[in-house]
Amino acid sequence: MANRLASEKSPYLLQHKDNPVDWYPWGPEAFARAKAENKPILLSIGYSTCHWCHVMEHESFSVPETAAVMNAHFVCIKLDREERPDVDKLYMTAVQAMTGQGGWPLNAFLTPDLKPFYGGTYFPPDSRYGRPSWTGLLERLAQLWRERRSDIENDAESLTRTVTAYASAEDDSRGRPDDSALETAERNLRASFDAEHAGFGEAPKFPMPANVRLLLRRHARTGRAEAKTMAVETLRAMTRGGLFDQLGGGYARYSTDHAWRIPHFEKMLYDNAQLLENLADAWTASKDPEILRALERTVEYLRRDLRAPGGGFYSAEDADSLPYDEPHGHKAEGAFYLWRKSEIAAVLGDDAEKFCARFGVVDGTNALADPHGEFIGKCVLYEKDPGALEEKAADAMRAKLFAQRAKRPRPSLDDKILSSWNGLAIAGLSRAYGATGSGVCLELAEGAADFVRRELSSPDGKTLWRRWRDGERAIPGMADDYAYMAYGVLALYEASFKPGDLEWARDLAMEAIRRFAAEGGGLYQTAKEDGRELFTRSIENHDGVEPAPSSVLADVCLRLYDITGADELKKYADETLERFGPSLTARPLAMPFLLAAWDRAAHKTATLMIADLDLPGGEELVAVAREKIRPGLVIAAYRRADKAAFSNIYPIAREVADGPRARAYLCVGRACGLPTENAADLRIRLDL
Repeated sequence: MANRLASEKSPYLLQHKDNPVDWYPWGPEAFARAKAENKPILLSIGYSTCHWCHVMEHESFSVPETAAVMNAHFVCIKLDREERPDVDKLYMTAVQAMTGQGGWPLNAFLTPDLKPFYGGTYFPPDSRYGRPSWTGLLERLAQLWRERRSDIENDAESLTRTVTAYASAEDDSRGRPDDSALETAERNLRASFDAEHAGFGEAPKFPMPANVRLLLRRHARTGRAEAKTMAVETLRAMTRGGLFDQLGGGYARYSTDHAWRIPHFEKMLYDNAQLLENLADAWTASKDPEILRALERTVEYLRRDLRAPGGGFYSAEDADSLPYDEPHGHKAEGAFYLWRKSEIAAVLGDDAEKFCARFGVVDGTNALADPHGEFIGKCVLYEKDPGALEEKAADAMRAKLFAQRAKRPRPSLDDKILSSWNGLAIAGLSRAYGATGSGVCLELAEGAADFVRRELSSPDGKTLWRRWRDGERAIPGMADDYAYMAYGVLALYEASFKPGDLEWARDLAMEAIRRFAAEGGGLYQTAKEDGRELFTRSIENHDGVEPAPSSVLADVCLRLYDITGADELKKYADETLERFGPSLTARPLAMPFLLAAWDRAAHKTATLMIADLDLPGGEELVAVAREKIRPGLVIAAYRRADKAAFSNIYPIAREVADGPRARAYLCVGRACGLPTENAADLRIRLDL
């Protein structure tokens, strides 16, 4: 029989609905039972595309004997980290403090009042990998709870104090970053750059979009070619590797090796959204056709595989799928994507050898390592020798193999729609439109924004919900929902210049400050009225694979301030930079997204107002503004019919006289220079 999770909407929770474990969703019913029965809580956190979550579910949570031990001694709670990142953050911090490492699945053991006392990540069914067996651990912890409960509760109190202090992201010192922080960050990236394979550091290698974003802005600011080279070479290497789906487009989660060849095959919306913005910036800076091609194929992946019928974007695709050649087998990582050389020959015939030479396919396997035996006799496609097959022919062969692959069992789709990740997608698509002029990009960005406005927002757009799935919106929006959506909608305004988008971005930024701002800068993950069961509220102080909401909102507020002049926006950005300033000075790459915001705050900025964009010459003026990355510039354009609405946000526009052609005004603060109708003249002014 299905357990309580059968009535949930989260795809991750639904994956566990048939477990014999007596799972509860996170909520008051589970908390009340733990207190009533004086039982510790087992909180198991993961997400639907997590490979090792699947492994532990199969090895332990599906086994009746193991479930009996869990049910006898613990109140068991399953939680989707993507739905409740605030809960995940606290208990991940606790486990990292105890063990020095983290990851998913995250298994944390709590007292009935939700204070952590032990935890870890994956535990095998029997002792291996230097880890205790899962049932052995459960029985030992249950024994300690019975015999030494007071010691456990004392340890939990101590650990809770440690986590609370860390979660506050408070430091004894405050102040803006040192002027050298930007140079230090670039120097540190240069030192860790892999000159042979690109990217930064050793295996496993993750796409780190905030680092690439910072480098491209450093190039724009300083003109140093090396910053651009590191960024472009990293994007090119990722796209040539197995990390990029050579048939269907889109980037996988990370590379298990140093050469980007063998990926962890899950595909996440937030990765592809941010990498799309990177590609747009890199194309603007380099005009490298390989970068443009990667951008176009990533857009096509989002459109084809992650777009929901209503315009929003789904969250992810799994790494695991059923092997197409073993219909009764178990799901395996990468099964959908791997190829035998003989299979390629059967599809491509005489063309197969050239295709295999280009894409690294060999007899046997091309995997650099295969610890779990998933690559036996199979290859991942990667660009080994682009010169072995010209592009047009390669495209035709890709299409044939893509059609053949479509007959295989697909990886499962996490079809929940998150406000936060859709905000990143809107930003990436809007930047791609600005860089390429592709109407498809703008259509997709506007469709996602319309979906969030319609399904995940209050009528005035000021209140967001976090998750939509199967017709239901749920969970109050968190800091990343508001910050990322403000970031995305502001980028959409700079793509399409509709005043309603600019107004919505401003409102979301203001609401983020009102609901989540901490005293002295930064954003709590949850609003004060939400998450009352948590022992503390946390402030993210790291720009990782997703940027910290505090960082993103600082960038948004600085740009919006130049248009709106709203003091609340400037105050938030200034206080956030002061809160994290000492950390940025000491460890600038801990928050590269925020460091880029500091780059803006530390230099002269300007607003380019283009009046009557729809009149002759308007598109030429916009094209000049977009032809380079301009870190200190905000484009504030309007069409003749939108002048009144735009003037409500940017009052300077009221003083602009109507004319027969579009005009560009370069404004600093509240003062604007003389207008120009000439694109060449505008280019000179912008480049001064």
